[in-house]
Amino acid sequence: MKNIEERLQALEDRAEILDLIASYGPFADSGNGQAIERLWAEGGTYSFDTTTLQHEDLAGLVEFDTHKDFMAAGCAHVGTAPSLRIDGDTAVATNHSLVFARRGEPWTAERVSANRWELTRTAEGWKVSKRENRLLTGSEWARQLFSN
Repeated sequence: MKNIEERLQALEDRAEILDLIASYGPFADSGNGQAIERLWAEGGTYSFDTTTLQHEDLAGLVEFDTHKDFMAAGCAHVGTAPSLRIDGDTAVATNHSLVFARRGEPWTAERVSANRWELTRTAEGWKVSKRENRLLTGSEWARQLFSN
């Protein structure tokens, strides 16, 4: 049985990671690329569609034409509560993400994706070391993110 300190640390780790993942959507919706970049560890990556961004390029994510289009329409980057496994100083979380856009009535989900987040504990707290985002188009490739 774990002692109280170990149990408390496990709860604090879980809360910090869940907050980190939940903060991505509001940062994206507000166009705050610098805050998005701060979620990632040095050397971390974010892969989506056919693009892989390195840590130093993540702030520019909000400058992509597709992102600017979402923001101009009115958008909401929404993530579901992740399934989370923590193992010491590393963790893996999986969840769904949706991007809703207002292009008339009603709002529509323009992206529905599978996500796998790999995280690491750093001196500054938990950070993303790798995120993979794959559109759920019926492909096995996207579903595989949930099976790891």
